[in-house]
Amino acid sequence: MRLTLLVPELIWPEPNDQLTLGKLAAPGFEWLTAHAEFSRLPRRAFENVLADCFGLTDAPFGVLRLLGEVEKNQPGDGHWLCADPVHLRFHHERIVLADAGAFELELDEAHAITASLNSEFADIGRFHVATARRWYLQLNATVNEKFAPISTIAGRRLDSDLTDKNGRLNRWLNEVQMFLHGHPVNERRQAEGKPAVNSVWLWGGGPLGDVPAPQFSAVCSDNPLATGLALAAGIEAPPCPAGLSALLADSAPNDNPLVLLDTLLPPVLYENSDDWRNAFAALERDWFVPLRAALGGKIETLSIVAPTIYGQLTWTLHGKDRWKFWRKSRPLQAIAQELAEGTSP
Repeated sequence: MRLTLLVPELIWPEPNDQLTLGKLAAPGFEWLTAHAEFSRLPRRAFENVLADCFGLTDAPFGVLRLLGEVEKNQPGDGHWLCADPVHLRFHHERIVLADAGAFELELDEAHAITASLNSEFADIGRFHVATARRWYLQLNATVNEKFAPISTIAGRRLDSDLTDKNGRLNRWLNEVQMFLHGHPVNERRQAEGKPAVNSVWLWGGGPLGDVPAPQFSAVCSDNPLATGLALAAGIEAPPCPAGLSALLADSAPNDNPLVLLDTLLPPVLYENSDDWRNAFAALERDWFVPLRAALGGKIETLSIVAPTIYGQLTWTLHGKDRWKFWRKSRPLQAIAQELAEGTSP
């Protein structure tokens, strides 16, 4: 098998964080990186790296993610956007965005808000709710403005991320924010001490077009964007397996799957080091340690692709690499520190 793992935020973004990295046991991952060939590209959003796997440079993330939500029911024609609910707040005289993964939002609240938006802004388009935290907007007319993927701006200030402050989408977004300010759902949430849904983040616009068939035999993921890309490309899109043993049990020897392991992404977005450590420990137990044993046997080639704050990192191993005894493992924290200093780990 030729296996590719896509693991966003594989390296904790604070290399000197002794509590998070200093005592984290990672013998499997450290052995794999020691024996691999390493390459590093500039930092890019996880969504863009995922699209690269399908040969797409300007992917319509909105309609592709929606396709992954509805699966066999094709989205309607037209120009779609992700329209994810967010909470904007002032912090040190800057606007900081928190996506709905950082606060609780009930599905009935999502439907109540979007019903009001659809009534007020019917001339712009129509909102659709897939889950409480993932919304979509089907525009009546094409708009070519591009906002950054939400994974790059959650928990960060917005000033430099609005590409065209005078653009149509941004002007309309200001109207939406004023409308949401006095919405009954938000008034109730604020009275209960909860963050208001005072804006949406519009990104990934475009119609559903052709997606080239990738080099992979399947895309294994619980992420709707990855699922949608696989469905659009006409390849299998099974759920993410519980670990390497489950993947191998359901695979043929010549398979070439892409497995998206994105459990480290939310803890980084929300700066939750405890959750990141727990998620990393699970990856170590279920994937990295078993991969060390499987390399050169059932796994002939392994690529680990990691979009991180340090750049787009790739480790590539072949079966013969397991015999490179002279390559010594280094602690995970040392790897992070070298990456932060700009040297190759």
